[in-house]
Amino acid sequence: MPKENNKELKKLLLPILISTHKKKTFLLLLVAMLSVKGTLLSQTKEDEEKPKQLPSVALGIGILTFNGDIGNGIKPSKYSKIKGGLNLTVEQRIGKYIGVSISGLYGKLSDNESTETRNLNFQSKIIQADLCLVAHFDNDLIFQRKSIFAPYLMAGVGFLKFDPYGDLKDANGNTYYYWRDGSIKDLAESDPAYFKAKELKRDYTYETQLKDSTTDYKRSSLSFPLGLGFKLKLAYNIDVNLGATYYVTMTDWIDNVKDGKNDKYLFTHFSLQYNFGKREDNSPVRYKSVDFSAIDNQDTDGDKIKDKDDKCPGTPVGVKVDLNGCPLDGDGDGVPDYLDKEVFTAPGGIVDDAGVTLSDSTLALKQQQFDSLATERSKMLYENPSLSYLQEVEAKVKESAQNGGKPGMTIPESLKPADKDNDGLITTAEITAAIDSFFDGESSFTVEKLNELIDFFFDQ
Repeated sequence: MPKENNKELKKLLLPILISTHKKKTFLLLLVAMLSVKGTLLSQTKEDEEKPKQLPSVALGIGILTFNGDIGNGIKPSKYSKIKGGLNLTVEQRIGKYIGVSISGLYGKLSDNESTETRNLNFQSKIIQADLCLVAHFDNDLIFQRKSIFAPYLMAGVGFLKFDPYGDLKDANGNTYYYWRDGSIKDLAESDPAYFKAKELKRDYTYETQLKDSTTDYKRSSLSFPLGLGFKLKLAYNIDVNLGATYYVTMTDWIDNVKDGKNDKYLFTHFSLQYNFGKREDNSPVRYKSVDFSAIDNQDTDGDKIKDKDDKCPGTPVGVKVDLNGCPLDGDGDGVPDYLDKEVFTAPGGIVDDAGVTLSDSTLALKQQQFDSLATERSKMLYENPSLSYLQEVEAKVKESAQNGGKPGMTIPESLKPADKDNDGLITTAEITAAIDSFFDGESSFTVEKLNELIDFFFDQ
């Protein structure tokens, strides 16, 4: 079929579709420009500083377990050496790996034993203050910083105050005497009046301050805490800590018994930690450089109507506009006053591009030209009584394909997305779908590609 007809048909089809959807085309171009602008802005804040790390505060409770010179014999209860404690910790994390913490601990240490040769017990309130280095494993090397599970190790130096008391008397002031049969009475088993002894029960009230008969020891000591644990991050500002700290002290007098080895104790604890500071902004950095407030108030054409409210963007400087940002049109003929060469057109008058009323003879001539153009299009599209021109072209393309087609006529890679049924042919339905997708913003096709697609349709 004649190449001239193909070219003429393409000239008629594509401009008509583009003019019909010019608003969609404008929006697509606007989106494309904004995308380019966003990409450029994204490169301006790549190295923006992260939020400064602020301290955290943790408050917890736990169990204190004593390990000293008392407690090697029979115990009145397996829980006699377990006491409670409270701790408060303030930590400043420095970088990814290390933190520095100051902590305080208040609680009690206690233990009891009963053997054939001695019966001892003690309880001491303690106050412990520590300065420690903390090694964190959520350092993006072992665990990710954002991981909800974060192990840690700690070590440091501390100061301990203690003051042991013993449960030596009952509530009535009677001294406990431990007999070999395991009973407790108010007289010693060797007392001549032992047969008058009354049985007593311990009240576990540690009322008597313990002292050594020969040594006036200090009731304070240096200590060295060694700890480990892990954090569960419930939220950005809230962590749950589970851990254990073993304290090696520099004294052997916490239980009022000196037996050659320094006393030690274990604190197993649970705490809630609050992290000060704001959440790090992990949104793409390209948005950080965009001043959305400035965009909302932007007036590109300077007509004092914000772009977001301006229905006529690009108004020339100095042209008076209405509340919608459109140039004034006093006579309502569709031509703004600044372009109107006939500013007082009669109501209902038909004007040209300059706003000048068209005469009856001119209107008749334009109608004749329009009818002539419509006739040409009708002949081109519907000159075959049974098939439209495009359908005729499509039928001949399919017939050519069945007979082996034109050598080398394969769909180019850039146009293959239009071949929805993957049959190697471009049909009128597929051209229509490609054009519709273009104006709906759902296609990667450009105007140039649509031209190529139509060219290929007639060439295949």
